[in-house]
Amino acid sequence: MSISFANPIANGANIRSLARALVPLLAGAGAYLLFLSMGEIMLRDSDTLWQIRIGQWIVEHGAMPYTDVHSFTRFGEPWMSSSWLSQVLFAFAYGSMDWAGPVVLTSLAIGVTVAIFIYLLEEYIDPARSILIVTLAVLMSATHFLARPHMLAFPAMVAFIGGLMAAADRRGHPSWLLLPVLALWANLHGGFVLGLALIGPIGLEAIWCCDPERRVALAARWALFGLAAVVASCCTPYGWNTLLGAVKILSLGKLLTLIWEWMPANFGSISFFEVALLGLIGLAFFRGLVLSVPRILLLLGLIWMALSHVRNIEVFAFVAPLVLAKPFAEQLGTGQTAVVRELQSRSRVVMLAALAVAVAGWASTKTFAAHHPFSFFEAQTPVAAVDVLKQRQAQRIFSTAPFGGYLLSRDIKTFIDGRAELYGEQFVIDYFDAIEAKDVDLLLRLLETYRIDATLLNPTLPATKLLDHLPGWKRLYADDIAVIHVRDDRPATTQSAVPESPR
Repeated sequence: MSISFANPIANGANIRSLARALVPLLAGAGAYLLFLSMGEIMLRDSDTLWQIRIGQWIVEHGAMPYTDVHSFTRFGEPWMSSSWLSQVLFAFAYGSMDWAGPVVLTSLAIGVTVAIFIYLLEEYIDPARSILIVTLAVLMSATHFLARPHMLAFPAMVAFIGGLMAAADRRGHPSWLLLPVLALWANLHGGFVLGLALIGPIGLEAIWCCDPERRVALAARWALFGLAAVVASCCTPYGWNTLLGAVKILSLGKLLTLIWEWMPANFGSISFFEVALLGLIGLAFFRGLVLSVPRILLLLGLIWMALSHVRNIEVFAFVAPLVLAKPFAEQLGTGQTAVVRELQSRSRVVMLAALAVAVAGWASTKTFAAHHPFSFFEAQTPVAAVDVLKQRQAQRIFSTAPFGGYLLSRDIKTFIDGRAELYGEQFVIDYFDAIEAKDVDLLLRLLETYRIDATLLNPTLPATKLLDHLPGWKRLYADDIAVIHVRDDRPATTQSAVPESPR
């Protein structure tokens, strides 16, 4: 009798464990298909255009860029591509599948990130809650889900930081297998410096909570891992210069307040981040959550990063749950058993399911892409206006930074594009003041200093309206996306040298 009861129970446990093992895989596949189906939302940032062009340049020349060759204002000045591998991947994807390629690549990165995230949570949180948490994390981060290098690095970020937290949760040292993950991250995107910065705080959590007699040895292991991580992050074509290039953008000072993704979070209107943050505070008070000092400092650091720059909201969304998962599980009694993880790791069903999902996903991708041609955001691609400039053989075009990406894609050297670290703080601030017509003399000086022969600006910009009245300039072309002004060769008539700024 006991055997007949035991077998159904054992079989039921195996089935449940396999079902749990399939949750990360199926959730990742669902996230991939969801974002693939609405891929145009990832094709709305002009940085995608110049990222692809630089990737194409790397492939064409078989070399890494060390100086700028894409602008006429910074031509020949030192510049390194901290996202070279992502740029090459995007270039290959675009070359093989047109705009469907970057969409597929970015959607795949989102799906893999979701799968890794749920896998890291499942030891402490049941599948239903994991799905709820990852849904909220995606909603908080979706505004920054763009076909750009940071998205291809996203799975590596979650895997590396999640691996560090897993080591801290078991009060041990991190696996050396995380070093190749960090090296991959460093080649995909300059954000790998975050991973380096978090080794210390997360290591402190492991040392703080371990047995006192193990602290010295454990601290030494974490310190050794930190040194090895610095070396691993320099395993790029740029070597040690990778570290300098990655942090250069953080020295842009006041300029960071003018670029959307570097602006501080705004609670003037309701957002998923605001709801999640307030909900987390309320839940912590309601449940009486107790955290160690290092975990408190780590969580406060993540909140500060998200409040300081909106681009860090996705870091908070996907890292904060990893920081809180174990304490919540211990205090609420919701942790999963070690047996479940062991059964999952030995399951061949998961491998077969992964293969089936991959085959079905690729087949559905090919079918969907064949019947759904993707196109880039029209407002960032002034096709007709650039055709006019090409016919006129304009060489030195004063344009907005968003149009710079499209100009690069048409092999036209730019006045400015999205590489703010190349142009520097003062140059970009002067550019903003000029296009907003805050300083007319500055606009005139830029036009003369850089020998501008044509302008390509948005119709609504103050500088566009100002150029309609500037002596020596005339409107040549206009549509809903862009307006072109060129130098007027007619003799100057009697009029004021500098008109008032348009109101």
